[in-house]
Amino acid sequence: MRQNLAHVALVVNDYDEAIKYYTGVLGFELLEDTHLAPGKRWVLVAPRGNSGSSLLLAKAANAEQKSRIGNQTGGRVFLFLHTDDFRRDHASYVALGVKFIEPPRHETYGTVAVFEDFYGNRWDLIERRSS
Repeated sequence: MRQNLAHVALVVNDYDEAIKYYTGVLGFELLEDTHLAPGKRWVLVAPRGNSGSSLLLAKAANAEQKSRIGNQTGGRVFLFLHTDDFRRDHASYVALGVKFIEPPRHETYGTVAVFEDFYGNRWDLIERRSS
């Protein structure tokens, strides 16, 4: 059996502001933006050059979903963004106003720093150490 993780749903406040952030600040590609029904769209974004999973930007449809925006994991790191050049991406994100909640650190697995996206979700930016 062969399986892969296709999409991870990320609850957002507004489709267009989320697209603007993930493509304009984090540099992701807009893979799809399909209108499904009034007020509902299928929006996929992913890091440039990514051939695997993507983020499904899911607009909160009710108060319960809105309460989860920016805190889908109770304050833990939610998503892990691997890069081939930590310094380049860290510097670019800082220049674009991305909020890092800690300075970069070197771990046995590589260089990492935690940042918060537009909504407050925590991400690890990681450059894996070569084996």
